[in-house]
Amino acid sequence: MPDIRLSSAQGKWILFTTVLGSSMAMLDSTVVNVALPRIGQDLNADLATLQWTVNAYMVTLAGLILLGGSLGDLYGRRRIFVLGVIWFAAASLLCGLAPGSTVLVAARALQGIGGALLTPGSLALIQASFHPDDRGRAVGLWSGFGGIGAAVGPFLGGWLVNGPGWRWVFLLNVPLALLCVPVALRHVPESTGGVPPAEPGEAGGAAGKVRAHRRFDVLGAALGAVSLALVTYALIEARSGSLAVALAATAGVAAAVTFVYVEKRVPDPMMPLGIFASRQFTAVNLVTLCVYAAFGGFFFLTALQLQVVAGYSPLRAGTALLPTTVLMLLFSARSGALADRIGPRIPLTVGPLLCAGAMLLMLRVGKDADYVTVVLPALLVMGAGMVTLVAPLTATVLASVDTSRAGLASGINNAAARAAGLIAVAALPLLAGMGPEAYRSADAFDAAFRRAMPITAAVLVAGSITAFATVRRPGPDCRHPECRTHGLVTTPPLEPDRRA
Repeated sequence: MPDIRLSSAQGKWILFTTVLGSSMAMLDSTVVNVALPRIGQDLNADLATLQWTVNAYMVTLAGLILLGGSLGDLYGRRRIFVLGVIWFAAASLLCGLAPGSTVLVAARALQGIGGALLTPGSLALIQASFHPDDRGRAVGLWSGFGGIGAAVGPFLGGWLVNGPGWRWVFLLNVPLALLCVPVALRHVPESTGGVPPAEPGEAGGAAGKVRAHRRFDVLGAALGAVSLALVTYALIEARSGSLAVALAATAGVAAAVTFVYVEKRVPDPMMPLGIFASRQFTAVNLVTLCVYAAFGGFFFLTALQLQVVAGYSPLRAGTALLPTTVLMLLFSARSGALADRIGPRIPLTVGPLLCAGAMLLMLRVGKDADYVTVVLPALLVMGAGMVTLVAPLTATVLASVDTSRAGLASGINNAAARAAGLIAVAALPLLAGMGPEAYRSADAFDAAFRRAMPITAAVLVAGSITAFATVRRPGPDCRHPECRTHGLVTTPPLEPDRRA
């Protein structure tokens, strides 16, 4: 049993390390949207390239995040976490030095692999290291500090873009990694999923037997990532109507079907399909797909709308988005407590409707839009909707399956949220009729933005209807997340996978 206390020097170093490592990925997911217009101008990139700048990262992250957690369980959580930090920093350096858009997109895909290694590992290290009496508080502090990082992200990104330039959005990760890795190696204990980590040259013993009987679902992970990549490519490039697009779409669907086939038959599937026997779990994941698709499209387009159409600087645009995150940090724990009392059905029905209303309010944002009277009201309503639904959504996911599968359930839900966001970033510009050069013209982008916001609102209404029709109150003995503070608005928090 782990026995490190939070009040000890080692406990504080562990918390510092995990917050610093996870903040790299959190910052990256919030600052890049703000930098997109400058990236496009500097690299002479079209809208499709800006979409890939976001989605190349999300494809590999969403496709491999479950595998990343399993790697940590088997080979050592600290080892995989440190590897993820180093990998992420190296890819960030390549992003910052990219001479053109092709290298930038490829480096972003590499970043996603690093994120898939370090993101689940940060929370798993806390779970594996701290005494049970301190674990809940440690997770809360991890989430709270991570939320602060998410809140600072858009502001920091805007300041960097305005000052030293957009490349420093990525280069900033290098000194963070140089600080994080030595501290992790010195102060964070190694742990695995129930067996000691293998020593060099180890061939037998308990650890060797576990490794012999537990296989990685590498094929499933590869099929999932390939399917997401091909479908994303088909949606982004669909305007061309080429044969390559049709082939990519067909191959993407075929890879998805093959993924389901493989997951049914491999002995240790990445995503055991039996978990979807829980109707509530399936329903809540459908709500997740609707909600996070809308969020992904909203934050991608709003960062551009504020700069391209409203004329905000990157710093002002990044600062403008702060209210949603601040509201999440202040009130999400209370929202979770309220859902415990009244059940999740009402919050999961009302929350998406509030967010849909906010997206319709964003239709007022045009040229020279005043922040206080036009932009802020929409973002406050958006924040209220997120506060209402995000914490109950996470709690309901965990409550819908057996306690022993809570980590798996949360991991699947997290991957679904990220996949929904990347599909939205690929599909929404197509559905709204945005041309390749739309972001270079205020009038063209504004017209497309006004077509896009009702689409995202409709998706949220569909999520609300799904929640009202399918979500029921969980039993009194259900599992609840230790993490009740939500600050990263585009993804739910992870719970570690306890299958090992």
